[in-house]
Amino acid sequence: MFSKLRLSFALILSLSVFNGSAYTLHAQGQTEKTGAAQALPEAPAPVLMAMATEDGQNPVPQSGSSSSSSASSAGPSQREKAAAQLKEQEHQRVLGIVPAFNISYRSDAVSLTRMQKMSLALHSSLDPVTFAGAFLVAGYHELKDDNTGFGWGAEGYGKRAGAAYLDSINGTMIGNGILPSLLHQDPRYFRLGHGTFTHRLLYSLATNVVCKHDNTGKWEPNYSNVLGNIASGGISNLYYPSSDSGIGQTFTNGFIVTAEGGFGSIFQEFWPDFSRKFLHKDPTHGLDAQVRAGAKQGK
Repeated sequence: MFSKLRLSFALILSLSVFNGSAYTLHAQGQTEKTGAAQALPEAPAPVLMAMATEDGQNPVPQSGSSSSSSASSAGPSQREKAAAQLKEQEHQRVLGIVPAFNISYRSDAVSLTRMQKMSLALHSSLDPVTFAGAFLVAGYHELKDDNTGFGWGAEGYGKRAGAAYLDSINGTMIGNGILPSLLHQDPRYFRLGHGTFTHRLLYSLATNVVCKHDNTGKWEPNYSNVLGNIASGGISNLYYPSSDSGIGQTFTNGFIVTAEGGFGSIFQEFWPDFSRKFLHKDPTHGLDAQVRAGAKQGK
C-alpha cells in the first residue's frame, strides 16, 4: 500500500518537473530569439509600429536614450501584476481557516505564468488545512464502511487518510497546475459578485466546464479541470484496493468530482455576501463594490 502511495507521489512529482523543464526550454528559446533580434540592424519605424507588446499596448518608435527612459517610466509588467494579485489570493481564507487561494475577486485579474500556476497549486496542496481535511475525509469513509480493502483500525484509517490526501494533491497539481500550464488556461475561479441570484448560480456551475484562456481572455471548455479529475482518478488506481478501481470507476469518479466542484464554486460565489451580512466582514476588501460600480457604469 505505502509503496503504491510513494509511486503515485513520484509520478505527480515527475509530471511537475517535466512541466517545469518544458517552461525552462521555452524561456531559453525566447532568450535566443531575443538575442538574435538584438543583433539585427535597427528596424524602420513602420515595422516597429506594427509590433505588439506583451501587455497589449501600442509601442511608439523610439531611439537612443528615449527608449530606456520610457522603459523605466512604464508601469509594472503583466508578470509583476500577476505576482501582486497572486500574493493577495494566497492570504484568502474562509473564516480565517479554510484556504481560498484559487479564487479571484478582481475584475482586472491578469493571466498567470506557468510557474505561478504551479506555485499556486503547490501552495494549496501543502497547506496544513488541506492535510487535516484528508483525515476528516478518511473518517467519513470509515463511518460509511467504504474502501473495505484498506482494513480497519488505526492502519486502515491511516491508509484512507493517505489516499484522500493523494487524491487532493493529484487533482490540484494536475488540474490546477500542470494542465493549465500546458493548455494556457487559467485555473482560478473568477467570482462574478453582481447580477441576479439565478445568473450568479448558473455562472458558478458553468465554471467547472468552462474557463478563461490565458492569451485571449475568452471563455473556452475547461479541459484542464475535467481531464485533471479523470487523470487523478486514473492515478488513484495505483493505491486504492482493486475492488474500488478500474477504468469505469476512474471515469465515474472523475465526472463525480467535476460535478462536486460546482458546489464549491457556488459557495465561493456567495460566501462574501453571507460574510458581509452576518459576520460584518468583507472578504473582498472592497473589490466587490468596485465590480458593482463598474457594472453599473457599463449599463
